[in-house]
Amino acid sequence: MNISLNYLRHKNFAIYGLGVTGRSVIDYFNKYDFKNFVGWDDDNQKFKKFLGSKYKRMRGDFLKLINFVDYIIISPGIDINKAKLKKILLKNRHKIITDLDLFYLLNPDLKSIVVTGTNGKSTTCKIIEHTLKKNHFNVSLGGNIGSPVLNLNLKKNPLIVIEASSFQLAYSKFIKPDYALILNITKDHLDWHGSMSNYIQSKLKIFSLQTKNNFAFVNNKGLLKRFRKNKYMSKVKFITPREYKKIKNKIKNNYLNSEVNEENMSFVYALSKVLKIKEKSFIKSLKSFKGLAHRHEIFYKKNNKTFVNDSKATSFEASRFALKNNKNIFWIVGGLPKIGDRFQLEKVKKNIIKAYIIGKHVKHFTKFLKNKVNFKLCKNLNSSVISIFKDIRDIKEKKITILLSPASASYDQFKNFEERGNKFKKLIKNYAGKYY
Repeated sequence: MNISLNYLRHKNFAIYGLGVTGRSVIDYFNKYDFKNFVGWDDDNQKFKKFLGSKYKRMRGDFLKLINFVDYIIISPGIDINKAKLKKILLKNRHKIITDLDLFYLLNPDLKSIVVTGTNGKSTTCKIIEHTLKKNHFNVSLGGNIGSPVLNLNLKKNPLIVIEASSFQLAYSKFIKPDYALILNITKDHLDWHGSMSNYIQSKLKIFSLQTKNNFAFVNNKGLLKRFRKNKYMSKVKFITPREYKKIKNKIKNNYLNSEVNEENMSFVYALSKVLKIKEKSFIKSLKSFKGLAHRHEIFYKKNNKTFVNDSKATSFEASRFALKNNKNIFWIVGGLPKIGDRFQLEKVKKNIIKAYIIGKHVKHFTKFLKNKVNFKLCKNLNSSVISIFKDIRDIKEKKITILLSPASASYDQFKNFEERGNKFKKLIKNYAGKYY
């Protein structure tokens, strides 16, 4: 769909949610002289702080005008079934779009790579960005990682890498990437989506508007079957680790060579071939890549002890990678459980020496660990770290791993996974001197 900037300027918009994404939409509208828009946030304090003296007027205008706008731009994570204005949103659901939709409506000729999936999105996007920059592509990264897409400099960077969450995709209607990647799909955010079917369908949206000149990348036979059943038009690339494994040992980067990143790298390698990046150049470009914080981040080593911050692991499936690829693990687990998440410990329990359960939902985690893994109940992250240091101080010869991989969301005790991970790293460095 080709829509001009001038055409959209004369449309009426309601912006629901004044977080980072909502503010980026307002900034964009102000920059390009959009006149007809109103804003709303369910959090009155956020509303008032952002709009200042305009708070009452904007709130009143929103309630008066929302039924008459052309588009409602909703922020990621807002569940219209639980929002304060639920009835109004459900009535006007056909008008709901996202900032991604606005981006594609206004930039129909821009080249884009969209990455989604349950685990590994951010890391894969960063590897893609790094690889492309090293191979002289003018590229920028945004979406669910870094800057919202409407904040990106499109003139300077005509190729955009976008991380898309299922929250964004659930309401998107106009997303149309040239290259679309679904890394994996496991149970996640089911409380938000309502069912696994809805969750999968949100991910599949990245293929729905593609043409025969575009590319789709999947590594799951179930997704491939859905792809063909839905008669998507793009050229599908089925990804297996086989091709990547042929060159894996040539990449001199310990972080990327771990099994944790094998799936991510299989997709990046397949994409690089479609983009006609030479294999030698691909291998060379990855030597300098550094991993993201909070994703299997090895941040401290002392004697035979390795400390890993994997705070981004908010489901068991995400934690499974770290549990599979480390030995002699002292594992910190716990937080706010994901609905429908189940711990399949059979193949990894041999790697775990002891688990330390933190957070307010210890019963949930005890149920899965009981009779499978030795564990201790801890009130919080601080007490778990103290317990671990006491347990490991006499271990000198054996290599061990101290792992924060909570397999759950952080919100019961922390603002987000970044705060949780940073707290863990600070505690380790504070106590290391005391106990060694």
